[in-house]
Amino acid sequence: MDKLLIRGGRPLNGEALISGAKNAALPELCAALLSDEPITLRNVPGLQDVVTMLKLLHHMGVTAERGADGEVRLDASTLTLPEAPYELVKTMRASVLALGPLVARFGRARVSLPGGCGIGSRPVDQHIKGLQAMGAEITVEHGYMLASLPAGRTRLKGARITTDMVTVTGTENFLMAAALAEGETVLENAAQEPEIPDLAEMLIAMGARIEGHGTSRIRIQGVERLHGCDHTVVADRIETGTFLCAVAATGGDVFLRHGRADHLDAVIDKLREAGASITANDQGIRVQAKGPAYEHFKAQSFRTTEYPGFPTDMQAQFMALNCVSRGTSTVTETIFENRFMHVDELARLGARIQTDGKVAVIEGVPRLSGATVMATDLRASASLVIAGLVAEGETVVDRIYHLDRGYDRMEDKLRGLGADIERTR
Repeated sequence: MDKLLIRGGRPLNGEALISGAKNAALPELCAALLSDEPITLRNVPGLQDVVTMLKLLHHMGVTAERGADGEVRLDASTLTLPEAPYELVKTMRASVLALGPLVARFGRARVSLPGGCGIGSRPVDQHIKGLQAMGAEITVEHGYMLASLPAGRTRLKGARITTDMVTVTGTENFLMAAALAEGETVLENAAQEPEIPDLAEMLIAMGARIEGHGTSRIRIQGVERLHGCDHTVVADRIETGTFLCAVAATGGDVFLRHGRADHLDAVIDKLREAGASITANDQGIRVQAKGPAYEHFKAQSFRTTEYPGFPTDMQAQFMALNCVSRGTSTVTETIFENRFMHVDELARLGARIQTDGKVAVIEGVPRLSGATVMATDLRASASLVIAGLVAEGETVVDRIYHLDRGYDRMEDKLRGLGADIERTR
């Protein structure tokens, strides 16, 4: 099992290239199921979840080939088996995104209940309710969602769908299914994360008729057929935010090429209030920070919420920065109930954190000290890397297969910025 060995205390300087967003690439790979014509996706990140999704598409009979520089070519005209078995999706929550496209195009699907990080309950009931409103008949048996169209129907039908909560993958599933449905579908309480309009733009390039993407109300006029397209995956805002926090914690001057400041307003506002200098242009984001953080940064309190609020996927990384910033801060997690599992591991490095339910109170300390820590989920692993970069001595981050699910060659990019970090077995 791979580990990361980090010798902390070095500022980060230079330029890093931000990869395509995992949370955009995964639904867009599934969107290829909607057409029998070739699809080309560019800027697809080299992540374990992407590898798993490509294996899943291969299992269905889809031709999927990886090219150079993040290019993936897909052809779903060869699909013969509309199912997602447990063996292929047990580590990946995004497998549920195959459900909508399969039912929309083939009229049936057999999809395992998904797996992923153990950060809390993420039920699929909203997906099932929405697709049932569009006419699908869905049952859950032996750990699988079995979906089909009623006898005599060849297409889903448009519907007004209002989810009980804001759900990103639910919005994506309904968006894809509605593109081929008969009539109009209106999504109320839709998620607004940047990955949603990126998926919508891909579907529009395929011939879909969509309005309002990027707002809480999306209208889709179904079409009978979608064709192929060439689409570039949007840059990963969470990777961008992670590197922003890493530079703020260690000090330095880094340009994040392709980073989108307009996708990270809440995080960048907090970083500026803490003491970082951040400027942006069409090419990316530059972050400058004086180090060490305890001497130049003021800890920031925040509350996670749906986009455009502070993202839950940045909570752990910003907490790591708060651990070495002056003052006391509070972090309130409102999205996932188990997303403080990194707290005990940060404490092994010398962080001072107390938790009470959904609230963590962090008292900043002048320095952390290296130790062996264990990653518990994707974003927790990133927070431990940031803490290791500032800690005195050696830090070993174990179980980094979590990290590989969401970060493309993270240690290589950090080493290119001057960090002393290496992957070991």
